Amino acid sequence: MKLALRLLSLLGDAGASPRGIGLCTATLLFLIGPSAAAQGTLEAPEAPRSEEPHKGQADQPLESIAAVLSRSILPEGMVLEQVQSFTEARVPEMPQVDSVEEWQRHAERMRRQTLERVVYRGEAQAWRDAKTHVEWLEEIEGGAGYKIRKLRFEALPGLWIPALLYEPLELQGKVPVALNVNGHDSSGKAADYKQIRCINQAKRGMLALNVEWLGMGQLSGDGLQHYRMNQLDLCGTSGLAPFYLSMVRSLDLLLEHPHADPERVLVAGLSGGGWQTIFISSLDERVTLSNPVAGYSSFRTRARNLSDLGDSEQTPTDLATVTDYAQLTAMRAPRPTLLTFNAKDNCCFAAGHAMPPLLEAARPIYSLYGKATNLEFHVNEDPGTHNFEIDNRQALYRMIGRHFYGDAENFSAEEIDCSAELKTSEQLHVELPEENATFNSLATGVLAAARRNLDVPQDDSQLADWQEERRQRLTEILRAPAYSAVEAEKAEETELEGGTAICWRLTIEQTWTVPAVELIPSNSKQSSLLIADAGRAASGATATQLFEQGHRVLAVDPFYFGESKIPQRDFLYALLVAAVGGRPLGIQSSQTRAVAKWLREQAGQPVQLVAVGPRTSTIALAAAALAPEEISSVELHGAWDSLDRLIEENQPVTFAPELFCFGLLPEFDLPQLTRMVAPRPVMIHEPQEAAQP
Repeated sequence: MKLALRLLSLLGDAGASPRGIGLCTATLLFLIGPSAAAQGTLEAPEAPRSEEPHKGQADQPLESIAAVLSRSILPEGMVLEQVQSFTEARVPEMPQVDSVEEWQRHAERMRRQTLERVVYRGEAQAWRDAKTHVEWLEEIEGGAGYKIRKLRFEALPGLWIPALLYEPLELQGKVPVALNVNGHDSSGKAADYKQIRCINQAKRGMLALNVEWLGMGQLSGDGLQHYRMNQLDLCGTSGLAPFYLSMVRSLDLLLEHPHADPERVLVAGLSGGGWQTIFISSLDERVTLSNPVAGYSSFRTRARNLSDLGDSEQTPTDLATVTDYAQLTAMRAPRPTLLTFNAKDNCCFAAGHAMPPLLEAARPIYSLYGKATNLEFHVNEDPGTHNFEIDNRQALYRMIGRHFYGDAENFSAEEIDCSAELKTSEQLHVELPEENATFNSLATGVLAAARRNLDVPQDDSQLADWQEERRQRLTEILRAPAYSAVEAEKAEETELEGGTAICWRLTIEQTWTVPAVELIPSNSKQSSLLIADAGRAASGATATQLFEQGHRVLAVDPFYFGESKIPQRDFLYALLVAAVGGRPLGIQSSQTRAVAKWLREQAGQPVQLVAVGPRTSTIALAAAALAPEEISSVELHGAWDSLDRLIEENQPVTFAPELFCFGLLPEFDLPQLTRMVAPRPVMIHEPQEAAQP
């Protein structure tokens, strides 16, 4: 008991770190007796429950309960259809305008809000304003008529990007410049089709910058792997910002060249490079000619085409609350734009479904300007797969000839053979600092600077006011919907030894249908709502133990878990939910609250919320923190002591998509959520069954 009191004093120490508070909390759960726990938010756990099957009759409760929990309840395809409908309905429509002036007001608003609300959030504002450092390194021989200059520049303080400038040997006056970005190609800037494009531009008298992309080529590896950018989101800073700033700095250094013509600025790239192309070309009006190749589609198209969902940077948090890629395409007007897609694309953004909505949005705007011919498209048939090969490159050269060289008679769009001039990755290698920044190092620094005072009041007289203020703020960060209407449809009823099992479809606000299995013992004493990382089908041991103790158990699969898990490319839909302004953690916690209220009314008993695994334990704490009336107590199995682990362990968003909620960690951690549940008890046990879905 003395040790417990000492830990209590540590918890109340204003100087204790959030992680330290979490560790003390976890330890106290096993040291404080029931009488002491009743005064706060913690209770001593019961003795560990056995995982051994119940011995007895042939028809064993554990086996029959496990079988019922494993039954499919939802119609096939319902989970996917509901998340598609949820996201699709929230994508902004193309504004209807009748004049150039009216469109320009819309375009300027979308451009400004995208930069303010999506790109430059949090510490990214300071990164934007930081001085750009450029270091020019060695020159190497190129081929006939050009040389290659190696350089590196800081996209943001501490993050260096390698690049190559293909520079004509004889430069006179102002010449066109080209930013060549690459996509998800491990060869990076050394990819042959990218080298050929840069060489052909240089041989036509252009300054061609071949810039490396985060996570590719020289920047490959876990440090800048794209799904780790969401660590920055969790810490309240845009993970998109490093990608965008790399492009902005590239344009800066190109246009600083004494021979650069600011009226002739091209950006072109394939796949992820196509995404980069449309993003920078729409938001940065310095880009006068744009050629995105097989790199993007409307969010509305993506919702219905799994191949197009895109990675973290292509589906950034809240982008679709401001604009859509269809609008970004229209924002190119009246500047020349060539949309290139592939007829049989074996990766993503196939011409047949990706291109028409973009043209439909942009064509009327180009026509308003009287520049309909400035919007062109090219569909590659040979090879027709995901490529920026010769047919697509020559379509670009034709565009360059028309808009940069006035269709001069001596300009040819035929590709110049330069296969003998291609370099190896080693030859094109650019030295970088040993301690180049990563998404994880950036997130660690951002969190240290952005973290608020996470102390929790120990004085009960201050607790209620603190909880109310924190509850409002948590609702804002989670974008937690106020779900209330639950329609229950009984799917099946089964007799169990000692009770009954009912399978339910619980439809929440006519938006989400949550599958649930209710286990009703004949001697029901209280109700427990059970959620688990591995889904209800894997929670048989916990459900059986609660049932045998007289609990009326409702085992449910909230959004993204168990039967509610999206069957294909699941985490990408979680990213899309955040892109349209939702928060998966907010949806999950609100679903849990709504179901808890339904169960309380159905059973006429207080509802204990039980979670198995660190992810659903976080959902449970958030739900209970926001629902003082619906949930009477919380029991967690295998909960973490702190969400800092996501940063400390350098986890990607694929690990637990809902936990990377934008801006959560600077203001809330698990000890704070636990204290928000007070005076209701929170009990924590060691993990009992599989935690991962």
